[in-house]
Amino acid sequence: MVLSSAEIRLIDDQAHAARTMWNCLHAWWTMLSKDKRTLAAADAAIRQARKEIDWLGVLPAQAAQAVLKTYFQAWKNRWEGRAQEPNFKARFRSVMSVDIPQGRDLQITRVHRRWGVVNIPKVGRVRFRWTRDLPVGKKAETDNRITGARLVKDALGWHIAFRITTRESPPAFHQGPEVGIDAGVNIPLALSDGNHQDHGRPPRLPDGTSDRDKWLNPDEKVKLLRLERWAARLKQHREPGQRSSNRLRAVYDQIGKLRAKAKRRATDWQHRTTTEIARRYGVIVVEHLDIANMTKSARGTIEEPGKNVKQKAGLNRSISQEAWGRTVTMLAYKAARFGGTLHKVPAPGTSQRCSACGFFTPGSRESQAVFVCKNPGCGWSGNADWSAARNVLHLYRMGLALVPAAGRAVVRRSPGVKPAAAR
Repeated sequence: MVLSSAEIRLIDDQAHAARTMWNCLHAWWTMLSKDKRTLAAADAAIRQARKEIDWLGVLPAQAAQAVLKTYFQAWKNRWEGRAQEPNFKARFRSVMSVDIPQGRDLQITRVHRRWGVVNIPKVGRVRFRWTRDLPVGKKAETDNRITGARLVKDALGWHIAFRITTRESPPAFHQGPEVGIDAGVNIPLALSDGNHQDHGRPPRLPDGTSDRDKWLNPDEKVKLLRLERWAARLKQHREPGQRSSNRLRAVYDQIGKLRAKAKRRATDWQHRTTTEIARRYGVIVVEHLDIANMTKSARGTIEEPGKNVKQKAGLNRSISQEAWGRTVTMLAYKAARFGGTLHKVPAPGTSQRCSACGFFTPGSRESQAVFVCKNPGCGWSGNADWSAARNVLHLYRMGLALVPAAGRAVVRRSPGVKPAAAR
């Protein structure tokens, strides 16, 4: 969106008020007894707070109701076992956002091919970039209309995302082939049919920053390195606990913009790649990875210090930057959208077993990218990630797949309730 400095301050005030409303609501919820926690009581408390506290009144009434609705939905997700219980939102660790729950308040108008105008309550008419068709004017129907929007702020500024409700017929069954996918670092997505998906990496810089900032071009990497060194020099003159200078905060803002640009490019690559895979294949098989355990630190303790701590830290950064969990989430809902299914298989052993003979032979994984089977009766050699992807697909065909992650509803059991097989 294109905003003036005054409009940015107004939206910032609304976002801070929404965050404070959430925190006050959470404090009210945790202090009261269970018999007094009702939706009507929470609504009355919010209305009273907006009347007594002036700076909470800058948040539109409908946006305050959206905070209440989101908070109660968070508790429902906790009760049904889909998420952890809600907590306080910190000022610097939470994303600034404002919800506009009613579509009729937006009053969207298209100016020309690239720009449109939207009305934001208590801010006014602002311009936004028209990136895709929106059901406005004559295109708006009962089954295809805008129901609301959400304002989100990142390092690049404020952005608007519209919520659209549309009626779609169930997709036809996907007749595409089956494919196994192995997620890696050297090859982001290795496919069992050899159609690997890789993002073109820029050439490595002399200081070795290519792996860390692979989504930035060489000029942006040089700029980022210069800004980080500049921030380190400015930080030397700041005492512990002292407020950062305006110059240091300006440098941090520039670093944040480059990081946000890299994250956008990574997310765009994931969206385009997962859409292509969901369109081409009818059955998609991935590994069930415990990413939290895979990215644990190897530092150890004072009594038992870890080994290769720096190398493990670099691997953890590479795994985090690939965002395997987000890729699987995209594949799940896109596979269901195109009529396919996504399945998960157990991950242990897929990279150590030979995909030709099926045996585990010590020393077959010669390097990160080379697999040479040491079985005397086999001797197959090839890319290690490709071999792992073939093993992933083989596990699915052997009937070792877990519950499908997409294609049909999965009922979650309540926390503490044992599965039927363990009763």
